[in-house]
Amino acid sequence: MKARYVVAMALAMVATLAARTMAEEVKYVPSEEILKAQKEFSDARFGIFIHWGVYSMFGQGEWYLNSGLNAEEYAKSASGFYPAKFDAQEWVKAIKDSGAKYITFTSRHHDSFSMWDTDQSDFNIVDATPWGRDVVGELSKACQDQGLRLHLYYSHLDWSRPEYPLGRTGLKTGRDTTKTDWPAYYDFMNAQLTELLTKYGPIGAIWFDGWWDHDSDATPFDWQLDEQYAMIHRLQPSCLVGNNHHQSPFAGEDIQIFERDLPGENTAGLSGQEVSKLPLETCQTMNGMWGYKIADQNYKSTEELVRLIVKTSGMGANLLLNIGPQPNGELPAAALDRLKGIGKWMDRYGETIYGTVAGDFPAQEWGTATRKGDKLYVHVLNGSATDIEIPTGRKIKSALAFDDKTPVKFTRNKKNGGGTLHLETIPEGVADYIIELTTD
Repeated sequence: MKARYVVAMALAMVATLAARTMAEEVKYVPSEEILKAQKEFSDARFGIFIHWGVYSMFGQGEWYLNSGLNAEEYAKSASGFYPAKFDAQEWVKAIKDSGAKYITFTSRHHDSFSMWDTDQSDFNIVDATPWGRDVVGELSKACQDQGLRLHLYYSHLDWSRPEYPLGRTGLKTGRDTTKTDWPAYYDFMNAQLTELLTKYGPIGAIWFDGWWDHDSDATPFDWQLDEQYAMIHRLQPSCLVGNNHHQSPFAGEDIQIFERDLPGENTAGLSGQEVSKLPLETCQTMNGMWGYKIADQNYKSTEELVRLIVKTSGMGANLLLNIGPQPNGELPAAALDRLKGIGKWMDRYGETIYGTVAGDFPAQEWGTATRKGDKLYVHVLNGSATDIEIPTGRKIKSALAFDDKTPVKFTRNKKNGGGTLHLETIPEGVADYIIELTTD
């Protein structure tokens, strides 16, 4: 452990105590900085998730350590981790060109490997590898240089450190469970979070994961989230807090996360919680895995991904689309291809996505809608019918094809607002046919 560890831990403990006092004395009310950040977050509508760590070397996904490996043997692989082709500026440019407005990066996943120069553990990208470069630091600079926001994923659970109380995962990694020490582990996490929020410039959000590891405990597990959330807001007043716990939002959280499903849907069995009034985000994979899996080349098409962005925006939510980089530091060629395709579409149609709110009505059989001021953008995703019912309660003043601004015939519903669009035809081979309505 580094010599600076003691000082950093002491600072983190002071920060934790201060946060506990704040949480006990003041009920969480979003600050003006948070309210502004929430608005900017919602306006972005599209971000890229990056799952990358030492696990990428195995090409088996980010949960590989949970497959029954010994944590000490697994850790030895770090000495061979040398992502020679990593270029943060190239990553960020490719992501920015896709139309994404922010990046959420896995600073530390469940295997405990830290992707920055942390003083709290030698099991990190700088000290444990011959490569010796600070990925979080380089990504932070690239994001600031190119105008993207950086969000940081951080795992609450840990399959390697003995201090972490055993949950329902990571049961066969060889940890000494007699050394469980929650206060020490909690201080360790807060010391790492303090580093991330004080050394790397503005962080748009901390994206927690792992609460569910103790969701089956006989006695409810106290993660002490109130104190931790308060510490984050104190260190960076505009940093949003989100938690992928698959529950309704807890006090102190600023966004609500849904995994592999649109808000209100639960086809994957992970997102059965009620939809809150917080800004919403759904995370989804480009192929099948989060971390790099060499055998998984089942990438969704550009058309599928564009439609996913549209459907998500139609529900008033952001899409966080995942990429698992290769162990050499490159983004997979298939992922780059999809980014380019999405970027081409967003260049032309981003006006109907960025800064919009949910449409006036739930998704219909024909598609969905987004709204910006008096403009209602009708996104026709299913071209099986040319008469499109628009169940808005507002009066339709005009209807134009978005591409060429030619008028679209419509019949008003004089009693309840809305009406019917009469399309002569729906172009074939397009991901989304858009009609721009002006309403009262």
